[in-house]
Amino acid sequence: MTHDHDLVLRPTEAQQEAALNPPPGRNGGDLVVETLAGLGATTVFGLPGQHALGMFDALRRSSLRYVGLRVENNAGFAADAYGRTTGEAAPLLLSTGPGALTSLAALQEAAAASAPVLAISSQIPTAGLGGGRRGYLHELPDQAASFRGVVKSVHTVRTQSQIPSAIAAAWKSALTAPHGPVWVEIPQDVLLAQTSLPVVTAPDATPEELLPRPELTAVAADLLSRAARPAIIAGGGVVRADASGKLRALAEKLDAPVVTTFGGKGAFPWEHPLSLQSWLEDRHTTDFLEDADVLLVVGSGLGELSSNYHTFEPRGRVIQIEADLGKLESNHPALGIHADARLALQALLETVEEREDTSAPQRVRDLLAKVAARIAAQELTLEQDVLASVRRALPAGSPSFWDMTILAYWAWSAFDPRGTNLMHSAQGAGGLGYGFPAALGAAAADPARPVLAVSGDGGALYSIAELATARQYDLPVTWLIVDDGGYGILREYMTDTFGQATATELTRPDYVALAESFGVPGVRTTPETLETDLAKALSTPGPSVVVLPAVLRMFAPTHLGENRG
Repeated sequence: MTHDHDLVLRPTEAQQEAALNPPPGRNGGDLVVETLAGLGATTVFGLPGQHALGMFDALRRSSLRYVGLRVENNAGFAADAYGRTTGEAAPLLLSTGPGALTSLAALQEAAAASAPVLAISSQIPTAGLGGGRRGYLHELPDQAASFRGVVKSVHTVRTQSQIPSAIAAAWKSALTAPHGPVWVEIPQDVLLAQTSLPVVTAPDATPEELLPRPELTAVAADLLSRAARPAIIAGGGVVRADASGKLRALAEKLDAPVVTTFGGKGAFPWEHPLSLQSWLEDRHTTDFLEDADVLLVVGSGLGELSSNYHTFEPRGRVIQIEADLGKLESNHPALGIHADARLALQALLETVEEREDTSAPQRVRDLLAKVAARIAAQELTLEQDVLASVRRALPAGSPSFWDMTILAYWAWSAFDPRGTNLMHSAQGAGGLGYGFPAALGAAAADPARPVLAVSGDGGALYSIAELATARQYDLPVTWLIVDDGGYGILREYMTDTFGQATATELTRPDYVALAESFGVPGVRTTPETLETDLAKALSTPGPSVVVLPAVLRMFAPTHLGENRG
């Protein structure tokens, strides 16, 4: 009788030959890249450093494609976007100390957005581990401690035989819901030492499924089936779980209106009769959701941005489906279901009773009309026209990546991504510099379609060096830089709060001339010519820069007392 635990994978003849007679000249770095290739990786991002050279030397003996950026944080943003758009774990190769630490802001964004990034860093030599102050270059008393509060899991390697298992465990962690960044560190001497270990073939790192508890989905299905005014908030967890189809089927079965969070853009069709779109920073939407007698929240923790700055106070019963255990009921009491969004939605689809509510589409239209009237009363024609020009210029199916800038804040609420998993921003952690390097990562994943990056001039200066990366790899990214001469949103915040702004004005370069100095074509545009110039740039192979000098304004907030109506 054969038991499951008696089954083992038998190597092929080629694998057996490679194991018995490994090629000469391999080191610990080869074990890293062989493991990555065996797990299914095809592209790695990063930046070399002295302690990490063993890994980078091994790349030339590997089939892996390397995309090197100019700053570690930008390499992290590129890996983040690769992970978001492909659903695969994106390897990020880094060096010790300053190189590793420079990636922290990008890893925080990946954690907030549940992007699967597999960061592999070198470490000081093994003799220096443990906190003894040996004085090695880049030495930290405990490098991993800097990452434990940011990433999902930390894996420290001390011998070559640990490399394949540590990387496989990290890979599994990154791709188990909720997806997220993970950290592996390997000492310099372990990477550089010659190895006689056999070639790594196909390590097993199958992600674990996060199944919902059936007694909870049964209660949730009953509540939704009997609801008089159900509504749904769809967050980034729906996008990460590739569950937008199941969300739509459930919403239609229940006749339940759906609003998407800024991280969940594209989880539900923008023009659907049940679509409340993404106007979460609007009191009319907040009131509508508070009026729901049963509110289903899928893949969102209802944090600051998703709750209109914590002014949202639901009066009905809340059902929350969330893969991140720490976010479950973290802001509102709920029937909490700890599960992957796709699996939980499937369970609800199988058990919920169909309900008909002919009034739902009209209530959605009424809500959107109120939102449109509120915006129209603020004389923001320039901002709406600019965003509409971007939408018309961007081809269907092309992804866009938005930095923390005023036009992006408009896009969070008002931009139709025209598809699932096509619009991404740094709204998870809120750091500057995300848009352009992230767009490069997406272009590396699929160079057949143009990619749009949007930044302000302040955010652009964080990643201007990556124009060299765009040119080196000829990546089809068009970078729209809205140049208002400073940190525009901070200028607005400070002026509103203090009467004047301080430390927000910037001396900036001629971005067109700067782009051209990298060999990247650039054009200065106007609001009237933006659509034409942007469309032309997006249709031209390779990278390009479009600069729009303009001072944009935000629409008035509704979470403050004087603007709540």
